[in-house]
Amino acid sequence: MQTSLIFFIIEVLGTLAFAISGIRLSARKHFDWFGAYTIGVVTAIGGGTIRDLLLGAPVFWMSSWMYIAVTGLAFVIVAALKKGLTSNSKWLYLFDAVGLTLFVITGIEKSLLYGYPMWVAIIMGTITGSFGGVLRDVLINEEPLFFRTDIYATACIAGGFAYWLVILLGGSAILCQAMCAAVILFLRWGTLRYGWHLPMMRERVPAQKSSANER
Repeated sequence: MQTSLIFFIIEVLGTLAFAISGIRLSARKHFDWFGAYTIGVVTAIGGGTIRDLLLGAPVFWMSSWMYIAVTGLAFVIVAALKKGLTSNSKWLYLFDAVGLTLFVITGIEKSLLYGYPMWVAIIMGTITGSFGGVLRDVLINEEPLFFRTDIYATACIAGGFAYWLVILLGGSAILCQAMCAAVILFLRWGTLRYGWHLPMMRERVPAQKSSANER
């Protein structure tokens, strides 16, 4: 019972954080209220919906009105604090990082609850944490963070492996969650603060022949 309550709280907080990031970005794009709320909902439930469909589980937000209501609360928060939240891009990254962290944890734990191995749980955690943001960015015509050079999905995977390591060492569930969160937040902080990124794929353009050689 206590584990279910903790899982529910984490999921609600993740929903709130992701919904705020989606609604806030919609405000910068000058969406109307309905459009902004819709983007908030998609951001908050998109990754978890894909996860549940892949796991063959009941889609989480269809069992309770709470998640739609939490998105409404996020809308009220952004509307009330619009100037402060929309004028500084750091707020977007803050709420996105918090939502990312919480949803990776819920994705991992739900996968384990349904009896899947840890490697599947890490993939589901990555999907839960990042695909709501992918859908958000596509709908507002932005290049998804998932595909940029920023350490984003990689941070989810690293957090998943940290979670796994604590399990192998016999740590508690709380410690698993804490280590997963610490790794993800640290990598996202390093990305934003110091520009950490993965190597980029570059197309090699063949050197053009000189006009003399062509003759």
